[in-house]
Amino acid sequence: MLIFAIDDEPKSLWLLHKTIAQVAPEAVILDYPLGTAAVEAIIQQDLRPDIVFSDIQMPELDGLALAVRLKQVSPLSKIVFVTGYSEYSLEAFRLHVSGYVLKPLEEGRIREEIENACPPIVPARDKLYLQCFGQFEVYWQNKPLMFGRRQTKELLAYLVDREGAICTAEEIADKLWEGETNMTALKHRIRDLIQDLKKTLSEIGMESIILRRSGQLAIRRDLVDCDYYRMLDGDMRAANAFRGDYMKQYSWAELTVGRLSFKKLP
Repeated sequence: MLIFAIDDEPKSLWLLHKTIAQVAPEAVILDYPLGTAAVEAIIQQDLRPDIVFSDIQMPELDGLALAVRLKQVSPLSKIVFVTGYSEYSLEAFRLHVSGYVLKPLEEGRIREEIENACPPIVPARDKLYLQCFGQFEVYWQNKPLMFGRRQTKELLAYLVDREGAICTAEEIADKLWEGETNMTALKHRIRDLIQDLKKTLSEIGMESIILRRSGQLAIRRDLVDCDYYRMLDGDMRAANAFRGDYMKQYSWAELTVGRLSFKKLP
């Protein structure tokens, strides 16, 4: 779980971080003194926080304006206002924020907001964690894994979506570059993505999660931890975490959304 803590007052930010860490020790918590800095991190570093705890009265971009901006750049992120002023509650609910916590902070209220926003799925610490519900994200030891090329992440997402089935270069090209027909050029692109994927995984000792032979690729389901796979295996916490969004940034994933929605029906 990735959580943003935002407050322009250093002492308040420190206390907010400390309280979140006490109730969610497995979470990655990133601190920002301004809402603008948090938005820049989302855009420039491709971060997708599960929850954003934010003060309301801040310079440059106040909490209410931040909530509007977050719906544009990270629509699946839940925002919880943390403030000493109750008069903003009506405006907060108009913006459909996830929660509203009054200062002074209480651990119980922060825990309640985290549990309400994100049903707990605790990643296995010794495996790469693949988050498919909402945006597709990749975590290693609770930190986002960064790739050298943007589409490397999409290549990995497609392999995950195929659930361990062997994927050919032609199948990969059809999904990642729909409509393009120059297979010679596309195979060069795929080779570049594979090299980046191999390099990134090798750096964390996880190269073995990918099977590769004769230009074909597959993922080892047994070597990764994944909310999608947990749901397929009957994990109720994972099933409850699915709220209709799956690898939302990739249009080719829409077929799986329909299948998962049907599977969740009683």
